[in-house]
Amino acid sequence: MSRIETKFKELKTKNMSAFVTFLMAGDPSIKESETLFKKLPKLGVDIIEIGMPFTDPMADGLLIQKAGQRSLNNGTSLTNIFHLVKEIRKVDEKIPIILMGYYNPIYSMGVSKFLEQSKKSGVDGFIIVDLPPEEDEEFCLPARKMGMSFIRLATPTTSNKRIPKVLNNTSGFIYYVSVTGITGSKNLDIKNVEEQVKTIKNHTKIPICVGFGINTPEDAKNVAEIADGVVVGSSIVKLIEEKNSLDSVFKYIEKLANAVHGK
Repeated sequence: MSRIETKFKELKTKNMSAFVTFLMAGDPSIKESETLFKKLPKLGVDIIEIGMPFTDPMADGLLIQKAGQRSLNNGTSLTNIFHLVKEIRKVDEKIPIILMGYYNPIYSMGVSKFLEQSKKSGVDGFIIVDLPPEEDEEFCLPARKMGMSFIRLATPTTSNKRIPKVLNNTSGFIYYVSVTGITGSKNLDIKNVEEQVKTIKNHTKIPICVGFGINTPEDAKNVAEIADGVVVGSSIVKLIEEKNSLDSVFKYIEKLANAVHGK
């Protein structure tokens, strides 16, 4: 089994949901970013999503856009990100690591080179938000052939007719976007999320993680009760943007982890 499958199986035996964090690589600085990411496993994080900065992040709200721009201003490249993954692997061999971003930087590097470097570094999967199922031969299938997961997004506007297409070739987990719109843009409607998660579960046994709109430990706790995983990004990135100390960020992440795990 992959690290992702192993993690969900382990958590299921404990009747727990996965706590997934998103942070932008290279924010607030390359050095501090490395410190942040390497600390995550000890704070109760189950799966790490590493944001790959891009100049035109169309799915992201202002917070994540600005984080990406800070990262680019710091000189963050895909090479830096592969180094970051290797550094995380030095402190934790088992935690699943996902790269999340857009296709353009991958295309610019070359798919084969990108996948080879990802595999060598210790990456477990990808969320590439602007690659639809119709483009699977471009990146999804080569990634899966090399043993890495391709995690697809489903949204409130994904129809029952579309869901099987979304699920095709998806592995690791399904990332359910809990709100219509960009990251950090709206508050959570937990009843609606519960209905949508149930609908998707009727089509698949793949774990479903819910993200977007989860801004507090209470939100995280509520989502953990209905989904296999909870993804939090914007509220953590906001603390970084506000120049809070790393210790303050660590304490907040730990509080979220405890909420997800029912502690």
